[in-house]
Amino acid sequence: MLHPIEARAAVTQLAASRIREVANVGMGRADVLAFWFGESDEVTPDFVRAAAADALAAGDTFYTQNLGLPALREAIARYQSALHRAVTAESVVVTNSGMSALMIATQALVGPGDRVVVVTPVWPNLLEIPRILGASVESVPLRPTPAGWELDLNALISALTPGTRMLILNSPANPTGWVMDREAQRAVLEHCRRHGIWILSDDAYERLVFGGPDAAPSFLDIADTDDRLVSANTFSKTWRMTGWRLGWLTAPPALVGALGTLVEYNTSCAPGFVQRAGLAALTHGESDVVAARDRLKASRDRLVAGLRAMERVQCPYPDGAMYAFFRVDGLTDSLALCKRLVVEAGVGLAPGAAFGPEAEGYVRWCFATGADRIDEGLERFRRGLGAIA
Repeated sequence: MLHPIEARAAVTQLAASRIREVANVGMGRADVLAFWFGESDEVTPDFVRAAAADALAAGDTFYTQNLGLPALREAIARYQSALHRAVTAESVVVTNSGMSALMIATQALVGPGDRVVVVTPVWPNLLEIPRILGASVESVPLRPTPAGWELDLNALISALTPGTRMLILNSPANPTGWVMDREAQRAVLEHCRRHGIWILSDDAYERLVFGGPDAAPSFLDIADTDDRLVSANTFSKTWRMTGWRLGWLTAPPALVGALGTLVEYNTSCAPGFVQRAGLAALTHGESDVVAARDRLKASRDRLVAGLRAMERVQCPYPDGAMYAFFRVDGLTDSLALCKRLVVEAGVGLAPGAAFGPEAEGYVRWCFATGADRIDEGLERFRRGLGAIA
């Protein structure tokens, strides 16, 4: 008799993506305005696509180094050194996406039985990655306020008990737009130093901040080279390269060898022509980054103003990232609401429940799009919410 084929319990117990569940309802329908995923509706800049096309035309279709092309690692180091403290290429690992960066960093540092703390609400992958590896995960929720989401620093410090293996946090945050301030970063870094706790910082949205410096406050600004800090980043958000699957890690040099080995056993290497595109983005794309951030701010302001004009909606202005995360009065099943909005109103949003139990009653709207699309989406949402209520 054949035994049933079963995956490990840590895998079978993973929560399915509720964002994907909503998207599956509307994918293939040309009449749906989709704001459910975190990506711009604008294509990757021309000069980035041209760099990849030129590399392909030149025959760049072979394996590359596990850690990434030396030229790209150097460019990433220069880029980060301009934004934060000095970084050398020896601290940089190129990965097949920011998602892969997060997974590889966690594989290197977390194992069965380890304790991991995550600041929530958060992109669900950050909760599930350590669980895949057999770790236990404790959430420390942000506090919602009329002005935005706030960190209870004392609660986070209390959760980072001796023996905790890792803290994972994302700032600017998906979905809330929360940005961790420098004072809180210093307090958390000092506490983690004392207790030997690793920090995995998901910095995917660090350039998408509205008003102020060119980048959000980062642990890289204040940490020493050998601190137990790993920063994960991606080309997806800043340079509109979601489909390219290219990211990187910045880590203590002593950890880089192990990370390179894990790249070998996960993906071998990032494609050379994709890395050439990333090199072009870093070398020639700063003005595009600034312009894209200005467009995002205008879209944010337009969307939030429209949502605030609706009676049942409470929506703060996010300080960073590309999402409005808003509460709907009386909402108890955000997944059901978002599915109905797709079918009955032709508008696709992400349910708050996808980001943790504390986010139920909320809805996420990606505003990386133009004014006309936002206006039409607001009208559909207003009609749909009224009809469903």
